[in-house]
Amino acid sequence: MDAGDVLDVLELLRRAGAEVWVGGGWGIDALAGEQTRDHRDLDLMHRREQEPAVLAALAGAGFVESLDLRPVRFVVTAPGGREIDLHPLVFTGDGSAVQASGEPERPFRYPASCFVTGTIGGTTVPCLSAAQQVYFHQGYEPTQRDRHDMAVLRRVFGIATHF
Repeated sequence: MDAGDVLDVLELLRRAGAEVWVGGGWGIDALAGEQTRDHRDLDLMHRREQEPAVLAALAGAGFVESLDLRPVRFVVTAPGGREIDLHPLVFTGDGSAVQASGEPERPFRYPASCFVTGTIGGTTVPCLSAAQQVYFHQGYEPTQRDRHDMAVLRRVFGIATHF
């Protein structure tokens, strides 16, 4: 996925009335305001109640579901290998959200303050905060991409990371 692909998907979903936030590697690059590495996919958090609109919009652009791990996440893939990893969120009245996890008693938590904006290709996009990105990059053996992404956050924000 390149920056143009990301912006096209975000515009498509915006026109469909779906609210989404960029996470993962593209989310970190959005926070940095520059693309720092290649990305094989796009991670998006979306409002669970808007999932039908998300799926319809993406299907219209040629994406088909290729992995179903609901309620935690699911993946859609388009011809040419473009892949979007979708994470359904349930929002509460205070603006925070939860995402199901593999351990139902321990859902992923998203404080209201983690929904911020960044920049991809000169365009402002909704994304997850640096603190939320650090939170999600703990408790597992990091890949080289994970190490790169945390180094970007340390460089740009001067924050501590776990690796």
